[in-house]
Amino acid sequence: MSAFHIALRNPPINTKNPAVKERAQAIVLRVLTSFRSSEIEPAVRSLDRNGVDLLMKYIYRGFEKPSENSSAILLQWHEKAFAVGGLGSIVRVLTARKTV
Repeated sequence: MSAFHIALRNPPINTKNPAVKERAQAIVLRVLTSFRSSEIEPAVRSLDRNGVDLLMKYIYRGFEKPSENSSAILLQWHEKAFAVGGLGSIVRVLTARKTV
């Protein structure tokens, strides 16, 4: 759980360096894929609204470049994040100008 919060702490939203963004995405994806299904909901519930939105950004970024079994895990995360953040979270992520 602490790795989850640390990975989401300082997102590279304002940087224009794609290597930094790729590295941050890889770290977050590694953390998300290490969770068991039963641990996902408490992790999402531990975030505030901005944290859920940030998590959604990383989830959608993970969908852009799927790796082995990552899509199934990201769908589980998406389900739990949607339950907490609602449709507003998805709209905020899809209309955001700054990406992770």
